[in-house]
Amino acid sequence: MDIWGQRGSDIRLEWGPEGVCVLGGDCAVLIIVDVLSFCTTTDLVLGNGGRVLPVRWRDHRGEQAAKERSAILTGENEWTLRPSSVIEIPSGTLLALPSPNGATLCDAAATTGAEVLAGCLRNASAVAAHAAGLADGRPIGVIPAGERWGIDMHTETKTFGPLRPCVEDHLGAGAIVAAPSDYGRLSAEARLAAIAAKVTDVGEALAECSSGRELAAAGHGNDVTLAARLDTSSTVPVLRKGILEDS
Repeated sequence: MDIWGQRGSDIRLEWGPEGVCVLGGDCAVLIIVDVLSFCTTTDLVLGNGGRVLPVRWRDHRGEQAAKERSAILTGENEWTLRPSSVIEIPSGTLLALPSPNGATLCDAAATTGAEVLAGCLRNASAVAAHAAGLADGRPIGVIPAGERWGIDMHTETKTFGPLRPCVEDHLGAGAIVAAPSDYGRLSAEARLAAIAAKVTDVGEALAECSSGRELAAAGHGNDVTLAARLDTSSTVPVLRKGILEDS
């Protein structure tokens, strides 16, 4: 009996890379949710007519290589993981975007054979509707990425600590599950996230949670504001041949 795969449910939810592993083998669609900030930044890039190459997070050397690859692909260096940095990114840009959570999980999910989407609060309903169409009655897995203990984006030493379940990704995943779609039966994990999203002021929660406070303390409060704008986008990032493109 497969306990961890949440079989018997049409919509399933589990965290991080382990979630990809346990749900990927049986789900037709995997939705990666990294609200602060990979999936939000991806939504904005695609909304401007660009595309995103998810780059796995490894170590300092891997991070530097990703930056160099990004410069080659885009011809520019000013675009980063921060949502506010890509608001005016030119149409046609292919941006290589490394992150320890969303980008890494998109790349991992691609190995499962499932269709891979990138979701956030901004595009929750659009992603939910597209996932339901792709799944065509087969199971859908929603993967809140979570954060990582021990990662400091402002230092040269890049570590990859244990998973930290976080408010923003729980609410982002819940908003996708709660969106009006003919999903069928929800697992307990998915149902709990949906309830949380329905009864929470997401803007207030993102501003008050640890991840939001961290960004605000670094002077990036506008990134939190951009990420909290529920259902303001119709963009659906779909992973095709390793690149996230609008559906």
